[in-house]
Amino acid sequence: MAKPKISLIHPTGNPFAKNAAIALWELGMLRKIVTTFASDPSGSLATRLQKLPPPLARPLLQELGRRTWTAPTGTVLQQYPWREILRVAIARLGWHSWGGMSRQRWVDWVYASLDRQVAKHHLQGLRAIYAYEDGAADTFTAAKQQGIRCIYDLPIVFYRRSLTLQAEEAERFPDLAPALLSLQEPPWKLERKEREVQLADRIIVPSSTVKRSLLQEGIEAEKIAVIPFGAPIDYFFPKPKRDRQFRALFVGRLGPRKGVHYLLQAWQNLNLPNAELLCIGLNEFPPGWLGQYEGTFRYIASVPHSTLSRYYQQASVFVFPSLIEGLALVLLEAMACGIPIITTANAGGSDIITDGKEGFLIPIRDVEALQAKLDWCDRHPQELAEMGRAARRKAEQLTWELYRQRLAAQVLAVL
Repeated sequence: MAKPKISLIHPTGNPFAKNAAIALWELGMLRKIVTTFASDPSGSLATRLQKLPPPLARPLLQELGRRTWTAPTGTVLQQYPWREILRVAIARLGWHSWGGMSRQRWVDWVYASLDRQVAKHHLQGLRAIYAYEDGAADTFTAAKQQGIRCIYDLPIVFYRRSLTLQAEEAERFPDLAPALLSLQEPPWKLERKEREVQLADRIIVPSSTVKRSLLQEGIEAEKIAVIPFGAPIDYFFPKPKRDRQFRALFVGRLGPRKGVHYLLQAWQNLNLPNAELLCIGLNEFPPGWLGQYEGTFRYIASVPHSTLSRYYQQASVFVFPSLIEGLALVLLEAMACGIPIITTANAGGSDIITDGKEGFLIPIRDVEALQAKLDWCDRHPQELAEMGRAARRKAEQLTWELYRQRLAAQVLAVL
């Protein structure tokens, strides 16, 4: 008897989407992956780009590297690339306001168009469809009409909880309101999110904080499965630190949703000698806002993901005081490098660390707690190093293989 077939949709191929596809393939059920643009490192495009002059080839190859996704043996990888290529080009050229659009609206345009393509052309002969937030509303509607099971992956807290937190933050810091993007979501997009969770037969979430955000809105507990993401222990690993400077590291988009303004205030208050705060990621604060902290911290706007491990390896502690996440992959990357973490339950931290063992859990918006933990880390290097070793040991337990096993069990239960 032939096994039931499932297709997976994801516009960009994040690590969790790639591993979900592998989990379905390992079950012998994966028919098709549908995405926007996927790069094969050994393909003809990459080969041709390598022949270009290095200044021209380097940024293009870096972008292709971010898009690497090759289908498992026997699986079709269907691409709808032109909208995503146009979106990336517009963003790189700084034209994202062209046509009255914002940067986020271009992303929404890509997600919604891919959703429509799947709903129209890629449901025939399936027993189930696996899709992600903002890219499943039309697909699930069409799938239900054909008796196809709908598995929904929600990697971040449900939008209503996010709206509440961001509205609170805008009230606290009115000047940061333009950087709180959820407050600008159009009604049609929120309606799609509602439709997705209501139509889903099973909702896969990476942390208990995401599950709570759904329970608060009346979603049945039996419909939700918590499966933490895996740690990239094969290519993120510990390495001896080259200096003795105490270094706190933040990696991610610099903005109020991530709690970076609280981190900067805490670091400025501490004024630790022979210490550095390094922040890596796209600046999402209003223009000029970071200027008030000039000289307080070191900032790098972007680095290739393939080089990120060297920054983790030279950190003393990883700090991620986010207000709104699901389970931040950067936490697992830092732990894989043997770096202890200071984070919040809202970032998914309570699902992967024990407070005081692999790092510290602090309340959101708590500058004093941030100061206290950073000060403790600076004054207790030996204990901090042991926390880092414990973090690596925990990362070795939270593997992507375990993630795939748990996900496969949920898929079988749905079917």
